[in-house]
Amino acid sequence: MADPKGFLNTPRRLPPRRPVAERVRDWREVEEPGGLLPIVGAQAGRCMDCGIPFCHRGCPLGNLVPEWNDLVARGDWRRASERLHATDNFPEFTGRLCPAPCESACVLAINQPAVTIENVERAIADRAWESGWVTPKPPERLSGRTVAVIGSGPAGLAAAQQLTRAGHTVAVYERADRPGGLLRYGIPEFKMEKRHLDRRLAQMRAEGTRFRTGVGVGTDVDAAELRTRYDALVVAVGATAWRELAVPGRELAGIHQAMEYLPLANRVREGDFDRPPITAEGRHVVIVGGGDTGADCLGTVLRQGAASVTQLDIHARPGTERPGDQPWPVHAKVYRMSAAHEEARELGVSPAAEVDARLFSAATLRFEGPGPGAEGPPGAVRALRLVGVDADGRPEPGSERVLRADLVLLALGFSGPERDTGLVDQLGLEVDARGALARDEGFATGREGVFVAGDAGRGQSLVVWAIAEGRSAAAAVDRHLAGSTALPAPVTPADRPLVV
Repeated sequence: MADPKGFLNTPRRLPPRRPVAERVRDWREVEEPGGLLPIVGAQAGRCMDCGIPFCHRGCPLGNLVPEWNDLVARGDWRRASERLHATDNFPEFTGRLCPAPCESACVLAINQPAVTIENVERAIADRAWESGWVTPKPPERLSGRTVAVIGSGPAGLAAAQQLTRAGHTVAVYERADRPGGLLRYGIPEFKMEKRHLDRRLAQMRAEGTRFRTGVGVGTDVDAAELRTRYDALVVAVGATAWRELAVPGRELAGIHQAMEYLPLANRVREGDFDRPPITAEGRHVVIVGGGDTGADCLGTVLRQGAASVTQLDIHARPGTERPGDQPWPVHAKVYRMSAAHEEARELGVSPAAEVDARLFSAATLRFEGPGPGAEGPPGAVRALRLVGVDADGRPEPGSERVLRADLVLLALGFSGPERDTGLVDQLGLEVDARGALARDEGFATGREGVFVAGDAGRGQSLVVWAIAEGRSAAAAVDRHLAGSTALPAPVTPADRPLVV
């Protein structure tokens, strides 16, 4: 321990965020530039170096949290970077995007605010890049074996980097025009600027990983034929089949899935459009869904200049304290305010909401178009009728209300991989009861040499689980090709987050 009394004498501090009025006028990340480094050493010193560090189990990557906390507290940033990269291929991603289940599992969190593990992780990663310590690590020799990875999200990228470094020749196939998957087109710029993704991709290219963009496996290329060209194939296409909302009026114009809306906003940042084809500018917006994707929509809507915005969450508003039925060390459901919710609260653009932008315990009954003589194009949504619900999801009598809405965004989560691309059928893959692709304990499918990694097999999950699965699937592929492997495998397909 760098400071044996750090957890007693140092309070938890988070880096300052830029003023709301400033940051909603641009798309840069919300924290003050340079605001983390002055405080991170003392925050790392709060780590107790526990005899049994539950943060290891809270994180599926098994990040060596106490070790790099101690190194940061002592100012040994380079060794901290080495320990961090030993378990995480992309800490600049997880340090920005992960909800930090490791902090929920921090032993200090039993009776005090947890160590700011995620912020320390991000500071280490950023310091490593700025100092030039993150360099390409090409293999010393090639194995002569080839692997195709389908999908360039975090699972596919992690698998590809591990297999390339093991000496295999790896090609990553991505149906979009740029690699990155949801990291590129799903995550808004204000949560993770794409320069972080681009420099990691440049490292992978320098190591030897090849990228084939604009190629849809199953549509542009037959998946079965692709299998014959490679010694192994990793399916890491994610869980992108979005859930629908089957209520009257769904056919009205102006109702879009979140993943129809968010990629267009990101494409503006990439320079593809001057103005997104779907924009919230000047419109009254309702976001249906209370999760992270809904919050991503909220921050994007605010930056596009919506007239008003309300986010509906069918669940009751959680409390601020850990509930008794979700004890430490599980990642409890408590009231959390994202940067986007903070912005909505301060800007006051959600007059219908209870707090920040959210209406809790609210279910959509139907969408309504313009009435006779009303302004607006025919067939376009003009309002959303909702009803309050109890803890069991039953409507509360007398709780119906109408929200003005000329843009509705559906952020209801995902049910598994898309089934209409041809990939599943061409490879003869099985789909389990959850809608995910079936695999055994070694990430292998019933098709020889075909493996599944990430959300495609696990179902909708977190970026940290995707990277962990990519690393583990890479170890399985390496063992299949070489007979043995030295690659780490932090998780199995059966592993699940800490739950009660």
